[in-house]
Formats: sequence, C-alpha cells, structure tokens
Amino acid sequence: MNITIMAHDKKKELMVQFCTAYKSVLAKHQLSATATTGRLVAEATGLPISLFLAHNQGGHQQVDARIAYNEIDMVLMFTDPNSADPWDNRYALRTLLLCDAHNIPVATNLATAEMLILGLQRGDLDWRELVHNKK
Repeated sequence: MNITIMAHDKKKELMVQFCTAYKSVLAKHQLSATATTGRLVAEATGLPISLFLAHNQGGHQQVDARIAYNEIDMVLMFTDPNSADPWDNRYALRTLLLCDAHNIPVATNLATAEMLILGLQRGDLDWRELVHNKK
C-alpha cells in the first residue's frame, strides 16, 4: 500500500513517535510524506520515504493530486485543531474531502491512526488492492 504521512507543526513530534512505534508495520509499505514531516520520520526511524515538497511550497497539493488519481491508499495526517493559521485547516479539509470522494482511509489524530495501522496489519485494508487491479 502507498501510505502518505503529513503533520501540522505542533503534531510533527507525535507523528515521529507514532511512526517509530509502528515502524515494523510501516516498513512493509511504500511511504511518502511532505518534506519536513518525512525528513523527521526518516531520520528517527530509518524508513525509506519519498518526499513531496514542503507544505508551504505545494506539497499538500501534490498529495491531493495523487489522492485524486487513486495513487495513495492511506493518509495519516495529524492536524492541529487549535491552529491559528486558517490555511492549515483549509488544506486539511480539502484532503479529507478528496479522501472521502475516493474511499481512501484517512486519520487526523493518534486514535484513528492506530485503528488504521492495526487494521492494515490484520489485512482489513487489502480491498484497496482491488482498486489498483481495476486500472
């Protein structure tokens, strides 16, 4: 599966901790991330991660385009609901809407991310392979 990870600034350390805890599960999949989040996770875990641009340089739009083309199977996007930057929330909302439109599992917080990763580990998300086989 192609898994993309992103995190608002105040959630980057939590994403690093999450990816460290679930490194063995994530290592079995192709990972991509926006630049800063991906670099931090790669440095902490040693996981190979394909990097998009930084969020403020268009990385979020790159992720959204790949979601629209069904090239991403899961999004782990730790958001900061208390962010004072309205653009952070607009980009996150756009990504959520695209995931909904294309039936892509998405998590915006630690609890949901753990549910998705545990489901991934059990094989509950193997149905995403059918999406790729239809192409």
